[in-house]
Amino acid sequence: MRISDAELPIMEALWERSPASSEELFSLIGEAQGWQYPTLRTLVNRLLTKGAIEAVKEGRRNVYKPIWSREDWVSQQSSHLLDRLFGGRLSALVSHFAQQQPLTAEDRKALSRLIGEKRDD
Repeated sequence: MRISDAELPIMEALWERSPASSEELFSLIGEAQGWQYPTLRTLVNRLLTKGAIEAVKEGRRNVYKPIWSREDWVSQQSSHLLDRLFGGRLSALVSHFAQQQPLTAEDRKALSRLIGEKRDD
C-alpha cells in the first residue's frame, strides 16, 4: 500500500492516537501542516479508499482507525524498497549505505550482533 507524503502525517497521528475524528486530526496536525479542513478531509477519504484506515460510527460522527500497525506498514515498505532498489539483496543495501557514510565501530558491532542472532535462528 502506497501512502503519500501528504497522507503520512494522518497515519502517524492515528498510529499514535487512535481512534480520532477528522476534527481531532485537524487540531492535532492540520495547522502544523498548513492545511485547511477540506484538505484533511480529502486526504482522509483517500486513505479510506486505499484501505489504510477504517471509519467507525461513534454517535453522529465517524472516527478513524488505522488498519495496519505502523510496524507492519514499515516492514512492507522496507521489503518493497529492498526489492525495488537492491534486487531483494540485503547485503547490497548495507553496502550502499556503507559507501555513502562510513560505518562506525558501533554500527559494525550492531551488524555483527545481528548476523550472529540470525545465524542462531
